[in-house]
Amino acid sequence: MTRTLTRRHLNRATLERQLLLRRAALDTPQALTRLAGLQAQEAQSWYVGLWSRLADYRPEETSRLLGDSSIVRLGLMRNTIHLVTAADAQWLRPLLDPVIERSTMGVFRRGVTGVARAELVAAARDALAGRPMQFAELGRALQQHFPGRDSTALGYVARAWLPLAQIPPRGQWGRRGRALHMPLDEWLRDPPPAGESTPDRLLLRYLAAFGPGTVADCRQWSGLTGLGEVAERLRPRLVTFRDKRGRELFDLPDAPRPDPGTPAPVRFLYDFDNLLLSHDDRTRVVDVDYTAQGFGHDLPEQPRSLLVDGFVAATWKPVIDKQRAVLTIRPFRPLTSAERADVEAEGAALLAFLAPGRAHDLVLTTAAGRR
Repeated sequence: MTRTLTRRHLNRATLERQLLLRRAALDTPQALTRLAGLQAQEAQSWYVGLWSRLADYRPEETSRLLGDSSIVRLGLMRNTIHLVTAADAQWLRPLLDPVIERSTMGVFRRGVTGVARAELVAAARDALAGRPMQFAELGRALQQHFPGRDSTALGYVARAWLPLAQIPPRGQWGRRGRALHMPLDEWLRDPPPAGESTPDRLLLRYLAAFGPGTVADCRQWSGLTGLGEVAERLRPRLVTFRDKRGRELFDLPDAPRPDPGTPAPVRFLYDFDNLLLSHDDRTRVVDVDYTAQGFGHDLPEQPRSLLVDGFVAATWKPVIDKQRAVLTIRPFRPLTSAERADVEAEGAALLAFLAPGRAHDLVLTTAAGRR
């Protein structure tokens, strides 16, 4: 008989794989491999994701690796920018080409109707030779080769057809820079072997980082279709479970599945943390309705979430200037005195990470939003 996993079973299993039950003694490339990358369209907020997961984390080393192309930011899963190792970038990007092209063409197809793919890619390579560009600049440069075409469409479709890396200094710790891009194969310097680029490998990597999961969960994370066939092909190598709603969950036989009573520490998640975006059913970590808490779909920014006992229990927001850093935490429910103490301790540590040398202030509101 197939074993049924409760929500807390799934919660603890996913937190363990996402390095959120205890900080891990891993370096940045090891962590990115374990986590199947980090969503990283914001220039620097994802550093908090590594700080929350790694013991004795120092962002300067991550920044150096980004500068020498050992790790790289580029469009991948769900056509969003992710931070991955150079090795993973090489096999993931071609596999996700259909996802990126489908998403891009849904918006810009009309602007490139009749444009030959090979011609556009060659023109983009010529334009970017020795001169990284923003998409708007690339589009204007391509417009000279394709007169009368929409420059925005040309720039974004070129990015779909030619893998582009977003290069430093943008994304490096404490630095600023424009969103400049260059071809991935030119940016990666002496990259390691990538290995096979197959959907089987992708599903196995997903389960290692986010499982146990359904086919729909992996599809939500990756954007790829046809994963049901992949799961069936891999079934002899996997174990299966059911959730409380009867859905079939796939997993790796030797993957960790901790006891649901395992303590889960307070952890700060950054605004696009993959823990919150990589399951079709997010109830394994989210048991609150964001819209009921005053957050709508037209938010100017994604709420940063706080885990208490493994589930989202609050949002947080830092305001940092040259002299002072203020961290405001807004719980969704009343916190016990012990939970408040843990939140305040972890919040103080976060402020020390984000704003060393500045005066710190932590504001923990009530669940009703009053101080």
